[in-house]
Amino acid sequence: MEIQYLPEQIETNSDSELQMYEYFISKSINKNKVQLSKNVFSFLLNGTKELITQNHTTRIENDKFVIIKAGNCLMSESISLSQNYRSMLLFFSDKAVEDFLKKYDYKNNHKQNNDPFIITEYDRVIQNIVKSLVHLQTQPVDFINKMLPLKFEEILLYLVQMKGIDFLLNFVHNQNPSAKSFVDTMHKNALNNLSIQELSFLCNMSVSTFKRNFDKEFQTSPIRWFQEKRLEHAAYLLQTKKMRASDVYEEIGFENLSSFVQAYKNKFGTTPKQSQINI
Repeated sequence: MEIQYLPEQIETNSDSELQMYEYFISKSINKNKVQLSKNVFSFLLNGTKELITQNHTTRIENDKFVIIKAGNCLMSESISLSQNYRSMLLFFSDKAVEDFLKKYDYKNNHKQNNDPFIITEYDRVIQNIVKSLVHLQTQPVDFINKMLPLKFEEILLYLVQMKGIDFLLNFVHNQNPSAKSFVDTMHKNALNNLSIQELSFLCNMSVSTFKRNFDKEFQTSPIRWFQEKRLEHAAYLLQTKKMRASDVYEEIGFENLSSFVQAYKNKFGTTPKQSQINI
């Protein structure tokens, strides 16, 4: 799947500090590669979202919204019972946050915070703000451009009142993605069944650079290392959770039961069923 560059590919005025876009699809999307050049509020209206970043994986229902930091991520979007996925996207630059902090004289305490996203439940105030954004997008462009900075400030003022100022500093102290822990990223995504291409994208590397780094850190191939981690997790599910092998193999990413049983026996010297009997 090709990389989707946002907001550039959906918003013509991408040079502005703020952009708003109503996103709508009628077919679910799985692990779409997204490169965000700006931070974004994703206000879910219908459907659910799964978000995978270097070190975190989460699922967001439509009773919550998420603020995602600029950078690379994998997004899966599932349609609702009404057969659609819909969200309001509000893109904003780091500079927009810095200008807000200066305008309202909030002190920057230089606290390091590198969370790739922040999830918050809707309340009545945020729901009303989102409704106003939906209505605002139907207005003339000149009016939208005048109102959008005010709506952005309204959202931030309310969230600062509810959450404190520290969450905003997440969008001021940007860390270079390449400086993040490569090893930690692998461990955090060991059970996500991601391809080499998807993992290299999350690490902001070419596939060849990713493979070189992987060999340097783990002294083995990605395929072998991830299979080892999946089989170790399978042993935990079989022996501790008492799950059946027929349920485990799909959960850990094997295509069929026979290949899982053979791989398990090669690693542990026994079949999944025998390992449960021998406990």
